[in-house]
Order: sequence, then C-alpha cells, then structure tokens
Amino acid sequence: MKIAVLGASAGIGLQCTRLALQQGHEVVTLSRRVVPLPDHAQLTRVQGSATDARAVRSAVEGAEAVLVTLGVKSPLPTTMFSDSSRILLQVLKEIGSSPTLIVLTGFGAGDSWSYNSFPVRILFTLVLKQVYEDKAVQEQRIAAGYPRWEMVRPGRLTNGSMTGRYRVLDTLVEGMKVGAISRADVAQFLVAQAEQPTYLGKYPALSY
Repeated sequence: MKIAVLGASAGIGLQCTRLALQQGHEVVTLSRRVVPLPDHAQLTRVQGSATDARAVRSAVEGAEAVLVTLGVKSPLPTTMFSDSSRILLQVLKEIGSSPTLIVLTGFGAGDSWSYNSFPVRILFTLVLKQVYEDKAVQEQRIAAGYPRWEMVRPGRLTNGSMTGRYRVLDTLVEGMKVGAISRADVAQFLVAQAEQPTYLGKYPALSY
C-alpha cells in the first residue's frame, strides 16, 4: 500500500518510514529536513512544511494511509499542530481523497489531560501545557471534520528497542496508568494501524 508520513526526518516518523519500507510498502515522506535514509525504489521524499498546502498535496496524493507524526522540540507556544491539521483536511477535501489518518499526539492531549498522575499534570502545566493545548485542537479539528481517523496517545517516549509487547488502552478510566513506551514500539503500532486500522474513531493510549 501507499503510506504518507508527515514529519519523517527523525524520531517516530523516521522509524515508521524505515519499518514501512521493510514491510514492502510504498512510502512518501514530508519533512523540513532531508529524511536520513538511503535511496530506495519505494521511497519518495518531499521536502517542505506540513503547513504548506502544495507540499502536503505532493505527499498525500494517492496515499491509502497518512501517518501524522509531527513534533516540536521547544515547549514554547505553537500552532503547528492545529495549523497543519487544517491544511491537511483542506488538501484532502480538494483532491477528493479519504485515506486513513493515523495521528500521533500524546497522553495528556484533549480529555486525557486529567487522567495523568498529579506529578505529571504539574509537569505538563509548567512545561508542556501550551504544546498539548495545540495538540488538543489538532485532535478536535480532525475528529470533527474527517471520517477515518485514529488519535494515538503514547505515554512518555523512550529510545528503547521494539518489543511488540505493550498495552493499548482505548478507554479513559479513573486511576489508569500510562507510562513509558519506546518510539520503536509506537512506530510499530502506527504502521500496523495503517495496514489494518482497528481503532477508527478512537484515542488509543500506548504504554508498557
């Protein structure tokens, strides 16, 4: 199948790209920086911003699934998540396409905020609140304006290896514990959901 990866130059997006190629998929990447992978017959790189409609169109046209793995390095206020979601929905409407959207956000976005432990809520309030507020807008915009989506909310990300053994929690329950998970395992989940989406319209949280 043809998979588009938005935000593919590092982290989970890069791991998704590598894994999807290994599994025989055609992959189109969109990133500001060059995706650091060897040339591959099934890989097409689009260099540009996820808020540039022309670049987004080049990446997603003909895709059967779109993995949205965008991230920011700074805790400063941002509108990148909400802006990019608006552009993506606009482009998909213009080209008349409806691929499955697998959107990486994080546990703490939207209504999951209050289900974090008290220390984590304090940390988020002091450091990451404004970033997660924009991720919440991203979730709301896509959920309200598009028919086929999953919002994937991993816990604290690590650089550990892929295990394939983790919990998928698709219901918010008082006292739930969402802890660490490796970027490699998150990538494995995203690619698997692109191949066969089993959480459409849901907000699966990932944790060991």
